Amino acid sequence: MNLITVWKGFNVFMMPSLFLSHGTPLLALQENSYTEFLKGYIKEIEKPTAIVILSAHWESKEQLVSAVKKHEVIYDYFDLPEEIFQVTYPASGSLELSDKILTLLSRVGVWGELDERRPLDHGSWGPLHLMYPKADIPIVSLSISTELPFEKQYEIGKMLGGLKRNNVLIIGSGGLVHNFNQIQPDLLVAEGWAIRFENWVEEQIMKWDIETLFNYEQMGPYSSEAVPSKGHLIPLIIAMGAGDSNKAPKFLHRTFQYGNLSLTAWEFA
Repeated sequence: MNLITVWKGFNVFMMPSLFLSHGTPLLALQENSYTEFLKGYIKEIEKPTAIVILSAHWESKEQLVSAVKKHEVIYDYFDLPEEIFQVTYPASGSLELSDKILTLLSRVGVWGELDERRPLDHGSWGPLHLMYPKADIPIVSLSISTELPFEKQYEIGKMLGGLKRNNVLIIGSGGLVHNFNQIQPDLLVAEGWAIRFENWVEEQIMKWDIETLFNYEQMGPYSSEAVPSKGHLIPLIIAMGAGDSNKAPKFLHRTFQYGNLSLTAWEFA
């Protein structure tokens, strides 16, 4: 797979929150600069005692928190090679952490519920399969409630950020330019509109201008093409909220696949 790559290096904090693009389900099987980055990045940070992950592919009206003993996966796609249907990620859950998260959510007026059945979708197991293939770290996944305003999503992130002191890695998994009606599988260059939106988001993050970022639909160039569903942007907002105490963003990596599908990674200390 051909990719257009921008490297900006990375610095490591203990323990960060991350925003990671999850691309397509096939990412878990690919070898490219982004998958190499993900595999290399985890070698630079301490192994977390647990991971909290929020995937854009788990949307719910209510805020849900997984409470499973052992994770199964869901194949939320079709018409892909059989190999991708063989990927599993049997990581354990952490009921203690799930309960702790419910308490934290309540402190910002979000009344969550435990979900004892939810499998991991590819927005979760995709990057985790690449970063921690042994599946030996307890995982708790959280749903995304698109009915909550960005301000509340940011508050959720701030509250979750306290978990980092206990060596918990927080990952928001989504996509900054993620529109499958726009992708062009044979295009080997990144389209200008996709680059412009990514650059605009980068500018707001580096300035920590969350008010402008929250208004991306009105203020961001090509926002409707880049983010047809705000669910793919919410994980970024939550990951930023988890880094609110320091407001020290690090742009780690960006590539474009299929002309405009961005694979982007940010770190928030």
